[in-house]
Parts: sequence; structure tokens; C-alpha cells
Amino acid sequence: MQTFPPATRAFSQRTRDALTSTGQAAAGSVASADEPDTRSPARFLRWMLRQQLDLVLASAFVGGLWFLPSAVNPWLLGRAIDEGVSKGSVVATLPWAALMMLSITIGVVGGTLMHTSAVTGFLVMMYRIMKLVLRKGTQLGHVATRRTPSGEMLSIAGGDAETFGMVFEVVGRAIAALAAFIFVAILVLGESTKLGLVTLIAAPLLVGAASPLLKPLQRAQASERSRSSELTGMATDIVAGLRILRGIGGEQTFGDNYATQSQRVRRAGVRAGTWQASVDALSVLLSGLLLVVLTWLGTREMLAGQLSIGQLVSFFGYAIFMVWPISTFFEFVQKWVQGLVAARKTIAVMAQQPPWQDPAEAQPLPADAVITDEQTGFVAHPGRMTVVVSAVPDDSAALADRIGRYLPSQTDPVPLSIDEGLKGKAAKEARAEREAERAALVAADEKRASEHWGVSFGDVDLSQVRLDELRSRVLVADTGAQVFAGSLQQLVDPHGRATRQQAERALRTANAEDVYDALPGGWQGVLDERGRGLSGGQRQRLVLARALLADPEVLVLVEPTSAVDAHTEARIAERLAQHRRGHTTIVATVSPLLLHHADDVVLLVEGRATVRGSHAQLLTSSADYRAVVARGMEDEASQEGGTR
Repeated sequence: MQTFPPATRAFSQRTRDALTSTGQAAAGSVASADEPDTRSPARFLRWMLRQQLDLVLASAFVGGLWFLPSAVNPWLLGRAIDEGVSKGSVVATLPWAALMMLSITIGVVGGTLMHTSAVTGFLVMMYRIMKLVLRKGTQLGHVATRRTPSGEMLSIAGGDAETFGMVFEVVGRAIAALAAFIFVAILVLGESTKLGLVTLIAAPLLVGAASPLLKPLQRAQASERSRSSELTGMATDIVAGLRILRGIGGEQTFGDNYATQSQRVRRAGVRAGTWQASVDALSVLLSGLLLVVLTWLGTREMLAGQLSIGQLVSFFGYAIFMVWPISTFFEFVQKWVQGLVAARKTIAVMAQQPPWQDPAEAQPLPADAVITDEQTGFVAHPGRMTVVVSAVPDDSAALADRIGRYLPSQTDPVPLSIDEGLKGKAAKEARAEREAERAALVAADEKRASEHWGVSFGDVDLSQVRLDELRSRVLVADTGAQVFAGSLQQLVDPHGRATRQQAERALRTANAEDVYDALPGGWQGVLDERGRGLSGGQRQRLVLARALLADPEVLVLVEPTSAVDAHTEARIAERLAQHRRGHTTIVATVSPLLLHHADDVVLLVEGRATVRGSHAQLLTSSADYRAVVARGMEDEASQEGGTR
């Protein structure tokens, strides 16, 4: 039996022959048995349940034991009345009473086991979704932010994961309720054909009577889910940029925006709750109606001499019991609708595929090769530290992305939701338009990833190199690099391959010894998510130390010292040149302190490499270079007392 934690092997590799050009699973196929079925929300839910079918069946079995006393005790009580109580025989009554006690004991044990299995399945389902989101994010890498709106993956891993867990929990109970319902219906048929048929026919009709409410319930829950996702994205962005917001005095504006969106979520939740309450109310009303009908019919048959007193008492018990499975059926329908709403958002993310495809005839990445970028004319020689200077930071950052073979990051993702005011045909057209936009973005990414890349190592273009080999030998550390929660050792050496001496050397080069000293526990000191509690300069230096400790053949750094003061930057610049001596290093910056230690300096003007030389040479020979670097000197002067 699959228990916690769930084994998840999805997205370990791409099976392109099962995918269409839009990244969706082809009709009638899925990528592999381990990967989610993203052809529809219902198929995704069924795939999730199949992944833990053993737990579903176990939950259904012990759930059946839980239902047993309420299902069988009315029959046992009726026999006890007819064969013992009505005749005044204690001896004849005791065996039936003992059987009732046994069924109650079995029910108590079954209820305990059902609760245990339900919680187990709930957690397994929830954490399976979390692991799928994590693996999908890892598989997509930087492409994820181009495809998925901010906060969407957090919403899936948070609220939607809990929804899927509730779907699992109710499925097991619904199967048990169905088995108990059929069992009682058979008992009723044995006592009275008329009452048995009424029971069998009425239950599906009562559940079907709620179907007109399910569509508006699903729409209301989808609206709440979309607004909640937007709120999560806003919270993520606000927390990530809190320091900047405080610096520019934007806290009140963003706080007001968050409060407005929070009220929109509340109103959507009230609407969804209203429809759900309507379904719940209908469930109670119709279950009570069935109870009244069965009681009335049973009383009439007893008066007609067709039922005994014990049988009538049994029918009262059956009628009361029937409320339970019917209510469970209604709950199953509600939870299934919620699951479909969550699954629609989830498969939009899970169906995304990375655009990269290994070349048919892969070439090894040459070692110690000249790096050439066709778009800018930039050239970096092996074993040297080359600094790229540009008055437009985006130009040098784009160059770094191309050298690392990353797609541009400026593209905004296509929202997963549509205007809530659209209904019917307009809503379908809006969804189709969004799907077309996403498909166009995916197609553009795949086209760019498959064509000639334009950056070569020696005479080998990066499009001819396997991506995993490129990633293992070329490391790009830009301003978006993250600090994750965990120990200092886990942050600086995430793979656990370095010695303590190597880690201490990287920490010293990045001038980050103060972080080590400040953390209780040193290397085992715990850092919060995103490095909260650290200054911007400390986070930046830890990211630099992590990149240095990885010791790649080619290291590309984008503004590695933008958040530190001049004194700290001077120490980092000197130590960085010594640390990377003999290794290819490319740095995008306008800092004179780093430029002073560069082997080569390349100036980009309007996206083209115009001049090349040492820092001192370009200061005397290039007016454009002097203008850019002089601005950098002014910035450093203003940061003299900045954050260390």
C-alpha cells in the first residue's frame, strides 16, 4: 500500500512523441503512466485517484464497516422484536442483542480505521500535488514564469492541494455509502417489493434533483478560485518587494490594492457559499422527504397486515439510515465539483512542457573555447575575466541569458482566468482566445529553442549541445537568484559536494563571513525563506558564494555587487579576480572597482559590442565608455554608506 510520503516520478524526462505542438497531451494518450493525464479536469482527478487506488479501496472497505451498524441494526432490531420482545422471550431476544452489539463494535473499529485511512489518503493526495508542482517548476525552470501567472503555482500547491485531498476523502466514503445503500435496498426488497423499489428509484432521482444548482455552484467556485489566486500573487509580490515598497513609500498604495482584492475574494466566497448552502439545504430537504415517504408507506402496509411490528420498526430505521448515504452522495457531488474547478487550473500548469529538445546529433561543449555572441559581436576569451559594460542594463542581462541559453524573461504569462462577467458563448470564446494565446507563446518558445541559438563555444553553437551538459558547465547568476530556507551549508553547497575549506574560501571571496558569524550554529544556522532577516547585500553575497562554490567552467555574473557598499565591493572585486584566475568569467556591471580587476572590458552601445580593451585603456580612448563608467562612479559615491 502506498503511504506517506508519496512516490512521484512525473516530469523526470520529456516524452515528446505523446505531446502536440501546444504542449498538451495528444488525444487518447498521456505522456507516461507516471505523468498526470491533463486531457481534461475529470481525467486528471481520475488519474490522481488511480495513483493511490489501494488507499481508496482500503478507505472504502473500512468505511463499509463504519456504515455496517446503521445499515444492519434496523433489521436485527426488527427480528429481535418479532421473535423475542413481542413474545416476551428473553432467551430469544439475547442472540439478536448480541449480534447488534457485535455490529456496533465492528462499526466503532471501522470508524477509527476509516478516519485513519481518510487522513492518510488526504495527506498523500495533498503532498502528491505539492511534489508534482515542485517537479513541474523544476522541469520548466525559468520558463515557468513565462507561462504561469505569479501566485498560480502557490495556489495549486496550497488551496488546490487541500481540495484534492478532500476529494479523496469523500470518494472512499461515497463508495462505502453506495455499498451500504444497495445492501439496505436489498433488505427492504426482501421485506416489501414496493418499498424496496421506492428506495432504489428515489435515491438517484433525489441526487439528480440537485443538478440545476451544480453549474452555478461550479461557476461561483471558479470565480472564487481565480480571485484567490490573484490575491496570492499580490501577496507574493508585495512580500518579495517589501523593502523596495518601504523605500519609496508605496506601502499604503499596495496595502489598499490588497485590501480591495481581498474584498473581491470575500464577495466571491459569499456567492459560492450561498450556492453550496442551497445544495446542502436541498440535500436535507430531499432526504427528509424520502424518510417521510418510506414511513408513510411502511405504516400503510403494516395496517394492511403486510408487515409485522418488527418489520415496521425496521423500516423506520432504514428510512432514518437512508438520510446518511444520500447526504454523502450530495457531499461527493459538491467535492467533485470543487475538484473539477481546482483541476482546471492545475492541468493548465501541469500540461506545460519545456521548449528544449536535445539535438539529433549532439556535440560536446568544447572546453576552454572562445565564446562568441552573434547578436552583439561580444567575444570572451577562455581563462580570462571579461566585464560587459552597457548604459542599458537590460542589454547586458540579455547577453548573459543568451550565453546560458535562457529564453528572454520580459514576456508576461497569459492569465488562466477570464472576465467573470462573461457568460455562455462569450465565455467560451474568451477561453478559446486565452488558449490560442498560450499556444502561440508555447510555439514561439519551442521555435526559438529549436533554431540556431547564435552563441557559440569555439565552432559549436549552443543549439547543438545537450541542455543538461550546458547547465552543468555554464552557470549564470543574475539578480533574480533566490535564497531558500534551510541551513547556511545547504544554501551555499546545495549538492553537498564541497569540503569545508572550499566553502570557507567561497564565503571569504564573497566577503560573507559576517553572515556566518551572525548565525547561531554557523554552517548549521537556519535561514528563512528568501533570506528574510538578511540585508539585501548579505543575500547578494551569499548568492555569489554559492555560484563560486559550484566552480563552473564558465561563470556569468550579472551585477553581483549592486547591493553592497564601496568598501565591501572593493574587497569582493579583488578576491573574485584571484578566485577565478584561469577560469572563464563574464561579469555584467558598470562598477569601476570590478572593472579595475578585469582582464578584458567590452562596451555595448545600442546592443552592439563597440570597443574592447582594459579599463584604463578605454577610459582614455572612449568617450562613451567614460560616460557610462562615470555614472557608475557617481552611484558608488552615493552608496558609500550603504547596506553592507
